[in-house]
Amino acid sequence: MGRMTQRRQVVRVAGATQSQRADTLAVEEPLEIRVNGQPVSVTMRTPGYDIELALGFLVTEGVVRDLDAVSGATNCADNVVDVSLRAEVDVAARNFYTSSSCGLCGKASIDAVCTASSYDVSTDPVVVTAPVLTALPERLRAEQRVFDRTGGLHAAGLFRPNGDLVCLREDVGRHNAVDKLVGWAVQQRALPLCGHMLQVSGRASFELVQKALMAGVPVLSAVSAPSSLAVQLADEAGMTLAGFVRGESFNVYAGGHRLAGDRHQSSC
Repeated sequence: MGRMTQRRQVVRVAGATQSQRADTLAVEEPLEIRVNGQPVSVTMRTPGYDIELALGFLVTEGVVRDLDAVSGATNCADNVVDVSLRAEVDVAARNFYTSSSCGLCGKASIDAVCTASSYDVSTDPVVVTAPVLTALPERLRAEQRVFDRTGGLHAAGLFRPNGDLVCLREDVGRHNAVDKLVGWAVQQRALPLCGHMLQVSGRASFELVQKALMAGVPVLSAVSAPSSLAVQLADEAGMTLAGFVRGESFNVYAGGHRLAGDRHQSSC
């Protein structure tokens, strides 16, 4: 596993006092993802779980569905992962949603994601309770080992409906944290992630809803706000999306029918 932290001398200023001290930084380095030797993406990430990141990226971007399409994945050089596919895929002609959504209308982006996803989350019968949902951010934070040392990483955690943590990944990029988590599920042959909840440490963007949908996650919870396009995608896909999950309160932006005791049905 690559080095996730780095020490650096800083000047600490506290009121009128200045002092020299060592601080711990989260490492950020580029990772090149290749498919059959062909470069397809470069992402800035925190080293560690790089093969998971590459596999998760390929699933959430619709290049492969699961591990059956993969014949091998290796760290072939510093900051380079090469994934070999069993069947030939024209990666050069593929449009990745993280870039193709820019400049397109929201409906076109949503249609592209919903069409490409192999899993229909709208039929997932999972039910969650408010006490379990509001406890997720603290449970996520309690397991962020690198964040404790740096204060500079996002996290994504996969939880069961009773609130038990299944897997957690950290990264400087919130999208990378989700991809690492999905990559873990790919290696475990656990896709689709039906009956699970995904908790993220930041906001809920269109990209994160897209990645959750591609992995078959029916419930996405975020400590901060969702974007309008994220809400629209979650609503049309039948996903439950909660935001501002802090303390004992939160907002349900889509899929409220999965909240135990909620009489309101989503518009899906």
